[in-house]
Amino acid sequence: MDDPLIAETSDERALIARLQAGDKAACAECVELHAPGLYRLARRMMRDEAEAEDVVQETLLSAFKSIAHFEGRSGLRTWLYRIAYNAALMRLRRSRPDSVSVEGAGLDGDAGLPVPRQMFDWCCLPESDFDSREARDQLEAAVQALPEKLKVVFVLRELEGLSTEAAAEALGLSPEAVKTRLHRARLWLRERLAAYFTELAQPAAED
Repeated sequence: MDDPLIAETSDERALIARLQAGDKAACAECVELHAPGLYRLARRMMRDEAEAEDVVQETLLSAFKSIAHFEGRSGLRTWLYRIAYNAALMRLRRSRPDSVSVEGAGLDGDAGLPVPRQMFDWCCLPESDFDSREARDQLEAAVQALPEKLKVVFVLRELEGLSTEAAAEALGLSPEAVKTRLHRARLWLRERLAAYFTELAQPAAED
């Protein structure tokens, strides 16, 4: 039986080779594969659709210009996320210098990150409660409200499905820092959503 991971790696290497050879069809394929994820990350960081679209365009242009120097030490997707993250961060620093902390590549400092105080376990809520539009809106609003250091880790790991190592590579952090921030993000979200899900749980308890 064929190994899908090997096939995926082989396909990516072939795509990279085509990109480095200047294949326009490969560029279009790369955009189709990766632009949606890049946009989701940029949208959550920038909180503005137009700004997010600009970040994606800047990311892809930058990637295509420097693809000849891409050595494949990380995956193509991880490399693109790193470019997008840095592009978004630079835009945020220019537009909101007082609201964006300087956490350049390789800095793992977590000083000042919030430590949750109140917990609520909604694991026993009916699955339908999570499928409602209202619940999804509450979750999205909570993700948007996450501190930036926690949000970008949560988005890459939980929403985009990057591994700990890939997220660390994309953000210029250590794997340990990614694990710590993801844990804090999960706890922060549970605390943030505690009141909403407690209210949902009350009618179920009464039934």
